[in-house]
Amino acid sequence: MIDIDDQRAIIDRRRLMAELDALAAESASAADQGPAVSAILKRHLAAGRDEIRARFTSNSRGAQAGLRNAHEAAFLIDQILRALFDFTTLKAFPLGNPTAAERLSVVAVGGYGRGELAPHSDIDILFLLPYKMAPYCEQVVEFMLYRLWDLGLKVGQAARSVEDCLRQADADLTIRTTLLEARYIWGDQTLYEEFRSAFARRIVKGRGEAFYHEKLAERQARHAHQGGSRYELQPNIKDGKGGLRDLQTLLWLSRFVVRAESIAALVDQGLLTGAERATYDKAFNFLWTLRCHLHYLTGRGEERLTFDLQPEIARRLGYTDHAGSKGVERLMKHYFLVAKSVGGLTRYVCAAIESHCFRKPLLRLPTLGILRKELDGFPLENGRLTIPRADHFNQLPIDLLRIFRVAQKHDVEIHPTAMTAISHCLRLVDQLREEAAANALFLDMLTAPARAELTLRRMNEVGVLGRFLPDFGRVVAQMQYDMYHSYTVDEHTIFAIGILSRIERGELKDEAPIASQVVKDVLSRRVLYLAVLLHDIAKGRAGDHSELGGEVAEKLCPRLGLDAEETEQVAWLVRYHLLMSNTAFRRDIDDSKTIADFVDLVQSPERLRLLLVLTVADIRAVGPKTWNGWKAQLLRELYHRAEDLMLGGVHSDAREERATAALAQLRAELQDWPDADWQAHLARGHPAYWLAFPAATLARHARMIRAADADSQPLSVEFHIDKWRAMTEITIYTADAKGLFSQLAGAVALSGASIVDGRIFTLRNGKALDTFFVQDGQGGPFDQPARLAKLTATIRLVLEQPQRLLPQLDALPQLADPAARNFPIIPRVLIDNRASATHTVIEVNGRDRRGLLHRLTACLTRLNCQISSAKVSTFGHRAVDVFYVKDQFGLKIESEERRKAIRAALMEVLTEIEEPGDAATRVTTLDSWPPRPPQNVTAAQ
Repeated sequence: MIDIDDQRAIIDRRRLMAELDALAAESASAADQGPAVSAILKRHLAAGRDEIRARFTSNSRGAQAGLRNAHEAAFLIDQILRALFDFTTLKAFPLGNPTAAERLSVVAVGGYGRGELAPHSDIDILFLLPYKMAPYCEQVVEFMLYRLWDLGLKVGQAARSVEDCLRQADADLTIRTTLLEARYIWGDQTLYEEFRSAFARRIVKGRGEAFYHEKLAERQARHAHQGGSRYELQPNIKDGKGGLRDLQTLLWLSRFVVRAESIAALVDQGLLTGAERATYDKAFNFLWTLRCHLHYLTGRGEERLTFDLQPEIARRLGYTDHAGSKGVERLMKHYFLVAKSVGGLTRYVCAAIESHCFRKPLLRLPTLGILRKELDGFPLENGRLTIPRADHFNQLPIDLLRIFRVAQKHDVEIHPTAMTAISHCLRLVDQLREEAAANALFLDMLTAPARAELTLRRMNEVGVLGRFLPDFGRVVAQMQYDMYHSYTVDEHTIFAIGILSRIERGELKDEAPIASQVVKDVLSRRVLYLAVLLHDIAKGRAGDHSELGGEVAEKLCPRLGLDAEETEQVAWLVRYHLLMSNTAFRRDIDDSKTIADFVDLVQSPERLRLLLVLTVADIRAVGPKTWNGWKAQLLRELYHRAEDLMLGGVHSDAREERATAALAQLRAELQDWPDADWQAHLARGHPAYWLAFPAATLARHARMIRAADADSQPLSVEFHIDKWRAMTEITIYTADAKGLFSQLAGAVALSGASIVDGRIFTLRNGKALDTFFVQDGQGGPFDQPARLAKLTATIRLVLEQPQRLLPQLDALPQLADPAARNFPIIPRVLIDNRASATHTVIEVNGRDRRGLLHRLTACLTRLNCQISSAKVSTFGHRAVDVFYVKDQFGLKIESEERRKAIRAALMEVLTEIEEPGDAATRVTTLDSWPPRPPQNVTAAQ
């Protein structure tokens, strides 16, 4: 433990005992003074905590600030327990000559046993007994626990005999680990020593290897529960991969297996170097400092470094903004590098333990059916590749890469000893960068049909990848501070390589069928793999990361052995890696000019294939919820239309021919309709509508419209749930009116659905047919029957009483996730008359919030803009909404003055104050709001 300065400034136990003694002297029965005892203890506890916090606040950037805080907190509780125990046994329940059964020891266990307490940690206490609980001991334990609870402490307690402790430790790994850290606090010390001796003899002795494997399995399960990556953007700094628990696991293994009571003892035994010990200490203190800040900032035992907490902790720790990176990004990069170093320490300590303590079986290769002592020149130890001698890499630097290739090829692990040796020889990687053999070896690993992701991750973990590709080293642990990306740039990139490999193997053909098909026709696999590897290589630099990444590719690809044509292809893909997603998700791909402009940039079918596969891998690797069937369909439609145009198929401008073909398909869907009904429906539609939906959807619309007109229904609402595309299609058929689309968008927002796309049509009979594609808050289809029924009722009421809509939207919390406020968003409005031949395209970027689409469309309606379609995208906390509009005469908006007015009005919407204010004064009372849902609404499946 760290030496604690000026202990009496934290708590003076002599003075505390004097106050308790005085209290006992004032009363005939000290046992009746429980509340008064609690009051005295509470005052000393509060003063001690204030002192500890003040010390931490004044020195939170110090070298041992976090650990010092943890040890001081444990010291404070130690003194409280000692004083309480003395008062209880000497004043409240004095016992002149206790029997053997009345002995009692107070023992700290768990984290408290290590002498470490976070500000809001639980305090784990063991009341150790020689046998079963004696009545006297029961009195003492009960009195003490009531006082501790009076203090508001979160006490995890157990009262067990020595034999009970040993029996439960033998049966349960968690209890075994907890008792491994037992520390004497007060009471019968001989009893405690008896327990420690018996624990070492009966629980620890001869069981080191079993404990070792159990703890590593436990660690693996914990990592999986926390997400499996040390690069989670909102990490659990205690239980996450690379967190405090991993460092504590190393200490448990050391104590149990090699009897090293501290990390320093591992150095003394030669199992850890001084440099590794320094890395351990720095990581341990950094994580403890973060943990203490988290607890103080939130006022609770918070262990997750969430988005809303990161900026303030960065400020407290002195991380400031630099060119190209925010202070909070610099904090998180430090965290991820520390988490990475914890992985290295784990490998090293485990290797040392295995080498010194466990047997070394040979490897039986399943493919060969024989025992092997080496693979391609690398010895095997415990079934893992290692090196023949300590200076191996100094003699053969190329093996710093080759060992990863051999492990990849034979599907074996690399021994921690070898990984540690690699980390000590990283300087030798520099000389490999210009060696043709080394670059060819790396390209082989990158494009291998199996285990490319695993191999790159191993290389990244130990530092080889960033050293061999210095530009990649710049994005290692680079956080993308937003609510869209789930991983750091390097982890996202490596994950994308894994997605690409799975696409090639056909494992994702159900969710990405076209990419899985066209990847077989790609002419250069290494172009594709390098494009995926380099697509975000310039993230975090000042400037356009796509353009800067293209420049990196132009320099790096020749070094890796690509010819001029391949290099140009990779550089183009990196520069335009966002082109396909931006076009599919933000532009109307039914507009012929959209397809023509896209094809003009892509130029060739090979690039189109490469760009599709790259786009799918990129989106799929962003996070677990970023890919869905809706995005897949949009990309698939864009691919096919671009391919048709490139290969000389039906030109996108041949609207009449395409409309005729669409009507033929629709007639086939409606072959049971009488000719009179068919002709009536033809009279309602127009080419723009016939071309906007597939035939099956047009047929659903037709049946809905025919039924509504036959019954003279003023409003019809139909739902179609598409599980594969993960969304619900809402179709509304009603009389057209100015601002209708805006009102409908507001009704959808009130119902809690999230709009991802919208199509707006006025049919020739004067009726509006508006279609919304929506999802729930988790990115799935909005499909619960009760919510769909409520949405129908809400739409009806909004259309009847539109004046009620805006107050109700204002009453809702503006942000679905309050953490979104921590991410700065620069609002932007772009008005483009070149993107479409028939419409003005308005792209709006701003902070996503409930009812935003309603407010934007209401603004456009007030400005006499006719909205033909809307493309709605959300990237975490950022909304990107694109509108295809015309003026009141059905023409593009050509006036610059008019465009400036539109831009200014939309900017005002984006920069509105987001706080909803006092709902009681802003909401117009409506007893039935939200309306009761009708009982007969059904959803089409």
